[in-house]
Amino acid sequence: MLLTGWGRYPTVTSRVTAPGNVDALTKELRAHPRSMRLIPRGAGRSYGDSALAEQVISSRFLDNFIALDAENLSISCGAGVSLAEILRLCVPQGLFPPVLPGTKHVSIGGAIAADIHGKNHHVDGTFCDHIESVSLVLASGELVHCSRTENSGLFHATCGGMGLTGIIVEARLKLTKVPGISINTESMAAANLEESLALLKEHNEKKYVVAWVDCLARGAALGRGIIHCGEHSGTGELRHRESSSIGVPFTTPGFLLNRATMATFNTLYFHRHSRAAGARQQHYDKFFFPLDSIRNWNRLYGSKGFMQYQFVLPDEAAENGLTEILEAVSRAGKGSFLAVLKRFGAANQNLLSFPRAGLTLTLDFKYETSLLPLLDELDAMVLAHGGRIYLAKDARMSEAVFKQSYPNWEAFKAIKDRVDPDGLFASMQSNRLGLSCADVGSSTT
Repeated sequence: MLLTGWGRYPTVTSRVTAPGNVDALTKELRAHPRSMRLIPRGAGRSYGDSALAEQVISSRFLDNFIALDAENLSISCGAGVSLAEILRLCVPQGLFPPVLPGTKHVSIGGAIAADIHGKNHHVDGTFCDHIESVSLVLASGELVHCSRTENSGLFHATCGGMGLTGIIVEARLKLTKVPGISINTESMAAANLEESLALLKEHNEKKYVVAWVDCLARGAALGRGIIHCGEHSGTGELRHRESSSIGVPFTTPGFLLNRATMATFNTLYFHRHSRAAGARQQHYDKFFFPLDSIRNWNRLYGSKGFMQYQFVLPDEAAENGLTEILEAVSRAGKGSFLAVLKRFGAANQNLLSFPRAGLTLTLDFKYETSLLPLLDELDAMVLAHGGRIYLAKDARMSEAVFKQSYPNWEAFKAIKDRVDPDGLFASMQSNRLGLSCADVGSSTT
């Protein structure tokens, strides 16, 4: 079948299997021909080619709940369980995942493989900082348990390892208590990048902090944005509520997204939210997952798909680096509706985890061949300022850029080679980045 990531670029023709349980998965791996590379896949929400290969093993049937320990604030479940299902079970009991990304339609296995982060990294770190243990099936078919104290090297390679060490089948996650379902929010307008960065720093003690940035603004308005802060509120009955949503029924023509339409949208968005700045309460669903209210929103970027580009720069280089990058994006006229700026806290010990202390910016670009030279230019700027690019969003980074910006890649590769000596686990991304060597994809576009 034809597969893509959430960005719908690139595409690959894959053979997809979905074992019904761990025993079936173990038997499949033991019988799998060593010459055919494969990669695990969760909900398909990584943006690029990290879960694309000629053979894909889906975790969708590994979706069992094992135990909820409300007293010790932990939950054990299969890798195919989604964050939406975790919330459905835990919220009525006043429990909450400590880290949430921008969508709840992410599998637990995928969240671990990408070591996802949220609006509170500066306070609570990454998703994997709250994972107590992981069970995975190695290329040999062996079931292995790992944690910070058991098989710790494998644990730190698997967390953020993009599915290249084995297939995650179960995990135990720490939870946190919340007083209610609402989030007390405060929004503030920033006239330029300097003000945006100052407000992010000023409110760094808040639990959740994120900024939308107008990436097409120029001159004195370069980097203008809206900063949103949030804290859990004690209001609102502790019950799960499915939020309503609308769908994008078809892929829209790509020509509708151009500099004029995006600039108009960004200007309207900035002025509307500037007028609405202030304090209010929001249901957690709207605060954490605003885009989940638009099903298949990735179709808005046209039939060729889009690329999401997320990078982090260290604090000491962030303002100059962000200025250079925003100026380049604005000049090219290829900015996005969704430019998100956040502050990260310290890095963790996971070998390929993306966050490090500094500022991270996320940009969406409609795919077109003229985009690629711009992204190469941005790569050079990110490297020059000591930054790196997020693997879960990547679809075209070069091996040289990756290896220069992820200093622990060799330690990761050593562990991968030990537990997967035949190089069974490989994706289009891992081949491109030099983490595996086999060609994948019988047909790619």
